[in-house]
Parts: sequence; C-alpha cells; structure tokens
Amino acid sequence: MLLEGKVALVTGAGSGLGRASAIALAAAGARVVVGDVDDAGGAATVDTIAAASGTARFVHADVARADQCEALVAATIDAYGALHVLHNNAGVAWPGRDGFAPDVAVEAWDQVIGINLSGTFYCCHYAVPEITRSGGGSIINTASSMAHVPLGGLDGYAASKGGVALLTKSMAPNAGRLGIRVNAISPGYVDTPMNALIWGNDDVKAAFAAGHATGLQDADEIADLVVFLASDASRSLTGAVLNCDRGWTAFKMPDLLRGLGG
Repeated sequence: MLLEGKVALVTGAGSGLGRASAIALAAAGARVVVGDVDDAGGAATVDTIAAASGTARFVHADVARADQCEALVAATIDAYGALHVLHNNAGVAWPGRDGFAPDVAVEAWDQVIGINLSGTFYCCHYAVPEITRSGGGSIINTASSMAHVPLGGLDGYAASKGGVALLTKSMAPNAGRLGIRVNAISPGYVDTPMNALIWGNDDVKAAFAAGHATGLQDADEIADLVVFLASDASRSLTGAVLNCDRGWTAFKMPDLLRGLGG
C-alpha cells in the first residue's frame, strides 16, 4: 500500500489512462477524486474502485475552465481534508479539427490548448497551495511522445503537450521548496479510445504498433508508473519528463509511419 493515507486527484479519469490511473492509485491505498466532464464515465470509474474496496468519488469538472478547476480542488479538500497527489491527465486529440496550423480553426486551437495545457496550469495553480498545506506530495502531468517527436498534422496537440513538458520542468524548482515533486510522463500510443481516433483503422493501428519496440502500450502499465511517481519510491525524481513509450521516440518516427500525419 504505497499510498496509504494519501489523497489523489485525477483529471480525465472517466476513461482511458485517467481511469486506469485512478484505479491503480486507489489500489495502492489512496483516496481518489475522479474528475471528468463525462458523468457516466466518471461514475463507472468510481464504481470499479468501490467494487475493489477502494475509496473514490466523482466530481464533474471541465479543466478548460479555471473556475471548475478551483471547484474541483475545493471539492477534494471538502471530501477528504487534504491533497497529496495531483495527476493532470485530462486531454484531447481531435483529428479532423486539429491539423496543420493554417487549416485549424482558431476555436479548435483554443479548445485543444485550453484542455491540454491551460487545464494543467489551472489545476496546478489551485492544487499547489493545498498540497503544501497537506505536507507536500507529487504532481504528475501527462505529456506525450509528441512533445518530443511530433507526428505532424496535429499542431495544436503537439504544441499543447510540448507546453506541458516545459511547464513541468519550469515548476519543479520552486515546487521542490514547498515539498512537492513535479514530473511528467510521455507515453507513446496507448490502446485507448482517444488514440483509436488517430489511427482510424486496423492497418494504421498495426503500423503504429510496429513503430514501438514492443508493440502498443496498455493503460495499466502507464498507471503503474503514475503510482510510482506518486509514491516516495520516486523521491529522487522531480523535473523529469519520462519517455514511457516502448521505444517510439527512440525510433525517431520510422519510415513506415512517414506520411501518416501529413
């Protein structure tokens, strides 16, 4: 029980990586607040945690809105009296709406940046004072392999995740003085509903899988890393952006994938 007695807040926890992380954090002993705009998905995550004798509750929150991030953090304190772990996971990738910069509608750019980057900032803004009052803890941001090796054709997404990676590094020194570690994870292409929108069909999915040294990832293995970063086992890590991508970025976008993103 690496996180017994700890309180964790996970955004975008109604599905995919966020759901897997919330479940894993609860299994490690944390009391978890599940944040998402998807009420049904968030409730399903809470039900899964409860069925395994964990403790969790759902709070509806759109992280692109600062006031809702403030309310999400406040609801966590109201529920459990403390906050030790913040996992900023909420994010979107919108093929067809996001794309090459001159082709992207300004509104679509604003939405991608608002959720992926501004949402991470807003949650940090409101959570850091509470984590400090709780005696310190850990912030884990979800960046992406595209923060390091853009695929092309998703300019808003790449820019937002690059921003998350640098926000992580920039925050770490000052957060460390408050007893808070700040790290980010950069997964490759995990087999989730959101990534299914990117590859679109089985042939493209197989090409993406071939671009990873050991195939596509599953959400549970990323969740295991989140638990590690949330715990004292990772106490020497802060300001790190971890390429947990099964070798995707090491391949530097192999030839078989060139052209998929434009």
